[in-house]
Amino acid sequence: MTNRIYNFNPGPSTLPVEVLEIIQKELLNYKNTGISILETSHRSPEYEEVNNSAIALIKDLMGIGEDYHVLFVGGGASTQFSHIPINFLSHGKSAAYIDTGTWSTKAILEAEKIGEITIAGSSKDLNYTYIPNQEELNVSPDSAYLHVTSNNTIKGTQWHSFPDTNGVPMICDMSSDICSREIDYSQFAMIYAGAQKNLGPSGVTIVIIRKELMNQCNENLPTMFDYQTHIKKSSLYNTPPVFSIYSMKLVLEWIKKIGGLQAIGKINQSKKDIIYNLIDTFPDFFRGTVRNDSRSWMNVTLRLPSEELEQKLVANAKEAGFIGLKGHRSVGGIRVSMYNAMSLEGVQKVAEFMENFKNNN
Repeated sequence: MTNRIYNFNPGPSTLPVEVLEIIQKELLNYKNTGISILETSHRSPEYEEVNNSAIALIKDLMGIGEDYHVLFVGGGASTQFSHIPINFLSHGKSAAYIDTGTWSTKAILEAEKIGEITIAGSSKDLNYTYIPNQEELNVSPDSAYLHVTSNNTIKGTQWHSFPDTNGVPMICDMSSDICSREIDYSQFAMIYAGAQKNLGPSGVTIVIIRKELMNQCNENLPTMFDYQTHIKKSSLYNTPPVFSIYSMKLVLEWIKKIGGLQAIGKINQSKKDIIYNLIDTFPDFFRGTVRNDSRSWMNVTLRLPSEELEQKLVANAKEAGFIGLKGHRSVGGIRVSMYNAMSLEGVQKVAEFMENFKNNN
């Protein structure tokens, strides 16, 4: 495929070229049905195979057993900010949240509209530039659940060792690092993630719930807010985002083909090492913004000596074939987002570009 540039956008993000070529090939006539996957009924056997295959791939890659439900829902991961307390925060109980950045803060604000919550830990005191350690957390054993955000795309921090909850069910927003490394996914009672960073295009949210957690689900909820609805109907209560799920299935197959989460994790580790090495080698020019032990593998955030230089780097990068390097509007600076489909070659080339930029400025 010609004229491809390196897409470092933080989401929706780059997709594997191999996957895009399959989509292109199958778009007009999916599996010899004579119609596109975009036109395929969600009640058809063709879509049933897509849905079931995607579920099986997620379980296989993540090592998730039959004690979990895997759901595909619309509305974006932000919709889960309210759905989680609606389902699992009962009257007379409180839920614990750890505040590590913009997205966890938004989850907290939504939960406060539903019921009582406590802040079990926070890195707000240092502008969300680190992940709290176990000793800094205070999780009440009576909490309905503990909510964490595994990776913080705006500030550039990431959990590398998840907290010991002392039996409190842990719910994790993994929107920006799901399936990017090998971890013990069984430590979570629930995982949810928008697909548009590591697993596909926008439009579908993966919700993984331990069956045992459903025992504490509230009753008499609005139909579409109730996880039981989607479990009972295998995510087919209403029309699902068919094309997004189909595309995600192809990305999951691509991950499995290259060696699963162990292989993708090694690649992602190599990618982040390249950019952090640049920061550590030239700290007076490339200024990392987070504590070293909390550095994200997915989103490297940094500042240059001036905003003018940052703007120049972004503009020059675009001319050189690298887009999406501008930091989030709320923090500024530079952000290098390296999700699963960003190639090692792309990261090597952007690092070379950045070093040349430093030498010439």
